[in-house]
Amino acid sequence: MDELKSSPYCRRFELEAGRCSRSGHNSDDESSYGPFDITSTKNASIERLKRWRHAALVLNASRRFRYTLDLKREEEKNKIIRKIRTHAQVIRAAYLFKEAGERINVTQNFLSAPSFDYGVGQEDLVSMSREHDLSLLQRFGGVPGLSEKLKTNIEKGIPGDDEDILKRKNAFGSNTYPRKKGRSFWRFLWEAWQDLTLIILMIAAAASLALGIKSEGIKEGWYDGGSIAFAVILVIVVTAISDYRQSLQFQNLNEEKRNIHLEVIRGGRRIEISIFDIVVGDIVPLKIGDQVPADGVLVSGHSLAIDESSMTGESKIVHKDSKAPFLMSGCKVADGYGTMLVTSVGINTEWGLLMASISEDTGEETPLQVRLNGLATFIGIAGLSVAVLVLVVLLIRYFTGHTSNSGVAAQFKAGKTSVSDAIDGVIKIVTIAVTIVVVAVPEGLPLAVTLTLAYSMRKMMRDKALVRRLSACETMGSATTICSDKTGTLTLNQMTVVEAYANGKKIDPPNDVSLLSPMLSSLLIEGIAQNTTGSVFLSEGNGDVEVSGSPTEKAILYWGVKLGMNFDDVRRKSEIIHAFPFNSEKKRGGVAIKMSDSKVHVHWKGAAEIVLASCTHYVDENDHISPLDEHKMIFFKWSIEEMAVKSLRCVAIAYRPYRSEKVPTDEEELVHWKLPEDELVLLAVVGIKDPCRPGVRDAVELCTCAGVKVRMVTGDNLQTAKAIALECGILASDADANEPNLIEGKTFRALSEIRRQEIAEKISVMGRSSPNDKLLLVQALKETGHVVAVTGDGTNDAPALHEADIGLAMGIQGTEVAKESSDIIILDDNFASVVKVVRWGRSVYANIQKFIQFQLTVNVAALIINVVAAFSSGDVPLNAVQLLWVNLIMDTLGALALATEPPTDHLMKRPPVGRREHLITNIMWRNLLIQAIYQVTVLLVLNFQGRRILHIQDEHGNHANKVKNTVIFNAFVLCQIFNEFNARKPDQMNVFEGVLRNHLFMVIVGLTLILQIVIIEFLGKFTSTVRLNWKLWLVCIVIGFLSWPLASVGKLIPVPETPLGKWFRCRLHCRRGSGDFREHDESSRAVTNMVLH
Repeated sequence: MDELKSSPYCRRFELEAGRCSRSGHNSDDESSYGPFDITSTKNASIERLKRWRHAALVLNASRRFRYTLDLKREEEKNKIIRKIRTHAQVIRAAYLFKEAGERINVTQNFLSAPSFDYGVGQEDLVSMSREHDLSLLQRFGGVPGLSEKLKTNIEKGIPGDDEDILKRKNAFGSNTYPRKKGRSFWRFLWEAWQDLTLIILMIAAAASLALGIKSEGIKEGWYDGGSIAFAVILVIVVTAISDYRQSLQFQNLNEEKRNIHLEVIRGGRRIEISIFDIVVGDIVPLKIGDQVPADGVLVSGHSLAIDESSMTGESKIVHKDSKAPFLMSGCKVADGYGTMLVTSVGINTEWGLLMASISEDTGEETPLQVRLNGLATFIGIAGLSVAVLVLVVLLIRYFTGHTSNSGVAAQFKAGKTSVSDAIDGVIKIVTIAVTIVVVAVPEGLPLAVTLTLAYSMRKMMRDKALVRRLSACETMGSATTICSDKTGTLTLNQMTVVEAYANGKKIDPPNDVSLLSPMLSSLLIEGIAQNTTGSVFLSEGNGDVEVSGSPTEKAILYWGVKLGMNFDDVRRKSEIIHAFPFNSEKKRGGVAIKMSDSKVHVHWKGAAEIVLASCTHYVDENDHISPLDEHKMIFFKWSIEEMAVKSLRCVAIAYRPYRSEKVPTDEEELVHWKLPEDELVLLAVVGIKDPCRPGVRDAVELCTCAGVKVRMVTGDNLQTAKAIALECGILASDADANEPNLIEGKTFRALSEIRRQEIAEKISVMGRSSPNDKLLLVQALKETGHVVAVTGDGTNDAPALHEADIGLAMGIQGTEVAKESSDIIILDDNFASVVKVVRWGRSVYANIQKFIQFQLTVNVAALIINVVAAFSSGDVPLNAVQLLWVNLIMDTLGALALATEPPTDHLMKRPPVGRREHLITNIMWRNLLIQAIYQVTVLLVLNFQGRRILHIQDEHGNHANKVKNTVIFNAFVLCQIFNEFNARKPDQMNVFEGVLRNHLFMVIVGLTLILQIVIIEFLGKFTSTVRLNWKLWLVCIVIGFLSWPLASVGKLIPVPETPLGKWFRCRLHCRRGSGDFREHDESSRAVTNMVLH
């Protein structure tokens, strides 16, 4: 038990509880930075997350915070979990009390009626599992009796045909549970109109409608109010549809996360099935890191220890044996291996009840969401101030008689204008001011992150990456180093034994059993068959061999089969009495077996040089056990070096006889018995070939070009690691293969913390590393400022996956514990897929920047045009309905078009994005200001001199004004359509590259253009526009088109590398002097960070 407490598996829970946290790790200094400056949300405190919510200016909280973590619901969920856990413990306590009473008054308990053709009822099985009722299990005849009643063979499992599966599901239920339904479309529709500004606009529309009908009659009077109402409804519907589609995408991804695949024994063979297909009666093999898929009882196990914290809430490891055989669904295997008989599934388990009681919260914090909320707040405050200013100016101008109808008569004359006309005028002014707020407060800005993340997550699934944490998508774009496993990630994980050394010589070919002495052959086959968690199935029809297990296990089992091993026969001849499962810390695994003649053999298998160091003898060519003298020791060490240089994984197999009287007879003592691991007899050393994955060298080169250093961290021999690293391109040449580039885990572990930080930067390959070494490397790299991505597949990798900025678990070889500690699951275990994740991470960040550039251009231009016009003439060229349409283009349609740009190779030709790097770069400022100045200048010139420039001064005043305002509105919208292309490539000349491949972008641009034509030509009554002739259309198109060459010319203007925020702070420091600067530094830093972050 003490060993378990110090294991890396247990350290994962200490890490999660914060007991192992190191200074500076995953924490933000709350006093140093503003509420919106959170670089990592992976382990952020609830107080930290509450802080930025309180600081955000929000007009529609239900929409703005929909895809962030619902802190209230999270607390409710934890309460429900605690309640169900307490309920389960109360049931067990009541059962124990009842059992104690039964010992005094023995009464007959009647079992419930059997289900269908089975000798046991569902109620009894559920009761036995939930109450851990050992006496009821004994009444069924123990595990053998229960399996007989369930028509299950303990060794071969259930038959597994469709009819049998259906019968079991009908009798005992399926391994699914009712899930709470996601939000309906109507709920999204309801939330979309909760926006305060939209509600004000609806009230204004209703008032305008009533006054219009009253003054002009229903035929003409409904247009003003009706058009505003229609525009608001359109915004609400489009917003709701967009949000609903995102919600469905998240639901689908959550289904994928829940769909665990595992092995069961059916018809005598191991097959992989979905966790949802488990049925009562199934025999399920369990190994370290697995999740218990249903409630059940232990059939057989060796050193099996279960972590029941997910059900009990206590991080306590519980050993399982015949005295405590009950296994609970949802728990994890912490150590050992065994098989279980499934007794309850789905809603009949406590885990099923728990899952059915809580709803999956798709919300989650991401650093970009937080930063964009800060930006949205700053823009919102600016927009709100402008709107209030416009409102005040327009009201003063209106009531002082300075607002005129088409420059002729004043709209308001004291004592002459009727009350209804005055109210109507005020409503129009308020409507304009509120609409400016709608345009200015970018509620869609933080949601654009969710949109691009949802899109990226869906596309990443096609690239074999399942995202478990949203924030990992964007953090991956900032990754500066990837610490990768070797086996299965950089290599194919298709292992075969290609070299063997035994009897003190090389066995060539390695499969020729005639080259092995008889005793050695017998002991070797015994060790291969018994010291394994894999299995061999020989089909009865054609004699094909099916081998299951880890890739290393499969390679050795295949080799054993070729040596003539009959797996089932060998296992029947002896009985396993104790096992030490393979441990990545000790890098070996062992088993003690009792022979039919009561002799005891202890078999070991593991890393060649480690097992060889424990050997004192070997079996020679004459079948004698001879001392392993210096000459033979040098020979075997040389053979290991030779195989390692050829990039082979070296495994040694050894054994020792053991006196049976020394073996503990008590079950409790046997559980804690330490297998003897000294004075071993070496049987064989084998070399296992695992070729490099095709394309992995190119992927490593791509990472190097992108400024991401790839480091290999492997448990293999240093020479094997070096050979693979050279083949993959991680090491450029033999000249690089020296310390500290190439380092052994124990050497790194022995260094001081400061020295580790100094050396970590230089490490390219770490061989013979333990999971703890990987954790130390991650911590050292993070301390030096790196954003670290780590791959892992074993249970012991959990601490490193948890500690890393991005934990990448392997989908094929990864254990459930590793997957749950990870942020992204690489479904094909391929390093090339890891590189694709980096591309997508950078794409998320780049797409958000494109959207910000596009949106801020619209914001700045629309606000300046309306403010200047309001101040000068008391009228605005862009009315409420037109601004709502612009808002729709800018917010929802703009986000859809720009946030769904696929990643390009260009992204991998620049360095990683720093986590504190400004969201709005100098390049973006340049592009934004050029376009905004151009649009404002052209449209203001049209506003003041439009009648003369467009040659419409001779037309009727009111009509000429409408034509001029229509041209301004049309030109403004076309400018945004053309500028959308510019926003695609902020730092590239060719803005059309790959545009035809982005079908959604083309559809949205096309749809926007068509709707704009319809609005101008057919919906004039609603939008207060008039039809334009072809010449005026041409003018508008030319104004929009000029934004393309202007953008190209603008990109020739060099920009300083120093961000504007730093430059301003520096200038402020120079002017005020260091003494005065200190007083104002914090406030100026907070403001600048809010603006630029």
